Amino acid sequence: MGMSSNPPYPTGTVIRGKWRGNRYVVERLLGKGANGTVYLVQREGRRERYALKIGYDTLDLQSEINVLTSLQSCKKRNEYHARRESPLSSFLLEADDFIDGHNAPFYVMRYIEGRPLHHFLFKHGPSWIGLVGLKLLDKLRGLHECGFVFGDLKPENVMVSDYGEAELIDFGGASPIGKSIKQFTEWHDRGFWNAGSRTGDEGYDLFSFAILCLRLLDEGGLKAAALQLPQTRSVDELLKLTKQLPNRKLASWLNIALQGGFSGSAEASKVWKEHIYSSREVKPTTMKTPRWLKNTFALSLFLLAFTIYWVVRF
Repeated sequence: MGMSSNPPYPTGTVIRGKWRGNRYVVERLLGKGANGTVYLVQREGRRERYALKIGYDTLDLQSEINVLTSLQSCKKRNEYHARRESPLSSFLLEADDFIDGHNAPFYVMRYIEGRPLHHFLFKHGPSWIGLVGLKLLDKLRGLHECGFVFGDLKPENVMVSDYGEAELIDFGGASPIGKSIKQFTEWHDRGFWNAGSRTGDEGYDLFSFAILCLRLLDEGGLKAAALQLPQTRSVDELLKLTKQLPNRKLASWLNIALQGGFSGSAEASKVWKEHIYSSREVKPTTMKTPRWLKNTFALSLFLLAFTIYWVVRF
């Protein structure tokens, strides 16, 4: 049964699965997407917290669940054969229906601590884009190796931990390679800029990644370029923006991605690591000794000298 919306569930609401019977207690709302609402929950009897997504439409959410199931199987298969850790995270934990006057489909996934990419860079500064970009490209590479493109790549769909680990969230736009992109955001869409089709391939995600970087570094310029008439939008307008970036190596990488010059995400990630991440500026942090600690140390030396004087004298 489909539905256009879900009522908001307040803190303390118990979501009980119809088929599996597991019970999840709502802590707070995490966000709303195009096809569902996500809550931070805790499963009864366990300490761990999870993200639970309740869908607006059964068929729509089931398609997303199918993608996550395929990625989960691919991750385990790759780790088994390659004997190495996959760049993909553990996605789907379980899927079920929640009876609340109607069948509301939901699925449970690992909760990712952190903040959206644009909020993270606003707090920590653009110098972190080298590390975060490398982590994000690794996630895309893992996704592509399993036969999917992410599609709707934008700052809101990237969560970053305090130490720079990036994770993709909201897989509602993920599509099999070779199929049409299901969900996209205009600025990040290759078709919007007349730069290619909306058929899912690795280059589509790399183009979106390049736009994501431009949006983070020069949102005003990107917005002005996007206001042009549809027939006049082109990659040339985006290349003009990259020329204004102070980091020439980053600008060169973006130029290649915007023009579809990488053979795939593996090559793109390799070039990023060698020319952008490896050349990032690392400023050593020096911590000044607090004045109170200096004074305490001086007083200790004085007392020590005074004690030795009296011991020797008497």
